[in-house]
Amino acid sequence: MKKFLALILALSMVFCFAACGGNEAPETNNDASETNSDTNVTSDLAYVKENGKLIVGITDYPPMNYQENGKWVGFDTELTYAFAEKLGVDVEFVVLADWGKKFIELSSKSVDCVWNGMTITDEALKNASVSDVYLQNSQVVVLAADKAATLNTVDAIKDLEFAVEEGSAGQTAAEDNGLKAIAVKDMAAALLEVKSGSCDGCIIDKTMADATIGEGKSYANLAVAMTLSTEEFGIAFRKGSDITAELNAFLKEYKASGEFAKLAAKYEVNIEE
Repeated sequence: MKKFLALILALSMVFCFAACGGNEAPETNNDASETNSDTNVTSDLAYVKENGKLIVGITDYPPMNYQENGKWVGFDTELTYAFAEKLGVDVEFVVLADWGKKFIELSSKSVDCVWNGMTITDEALKNASVSDVYLQNSQVVVLAADKAATLNTVDAIKDLEFAVEEGSAGQTAAEDNGLKAIAVKDMAAALLEVKSGSCDGCIIDKTMADATIGEGKSYANLAVAMTLSTEEFGIAFRKGSDITAELNAFLKEYKASGEFAKLAAKYEVNIEE
């Protein structure tokens, strides 16, 4: 009986050792695997650095992003290059076919960020990781210069038709004020609609109006009639992106160095808050 009990005890110890030892290694490996997997998924910064480039969603929007001699230039363009240099990556600009679908392009990784004078809205905050405010802006009504001085209230323009960029703050401003709006590809197209006479006016960013409207500029025969709303600009990254914090830190350093103000002066961008 004693031998039998000793045998049972020995077998029990073997089984216990095997069971405990068998659980420890897989548990450690699973933890490591989950950590690595999470890192790959959640580190947007690592993803961009591995690709070696920051893919930036934009539209043709002077003075923020526009082309000269086949190259992209502008306030946002140069700011993007400066940030990418800090990250140690190149920049690739992608013109968004539909501004209203910018967050879909972002989440599908067609672009890594939307950096193009983007208004910070509830929709943006819900669908993306948005940077700190870096510029102030407003939505303005643009009309033929000979009409702008007299048609300067919302009631006075109720019967007019306005071109607006699809999915833009200008479109929202038109809707909020009960104005008739026709959606077009971008703000450049909206201005062309007014120039050609297809629309009575357009509603665009003041930033773009300042750069393109008035004597000596592309649209000398147009003028700003009134301001409809004020807003703030931010840069959008994927939801939960760790690049947002990197950009916010960069913006603080860039402003403190004086380079931000120099860039704004170069492109005549108003940075007063």
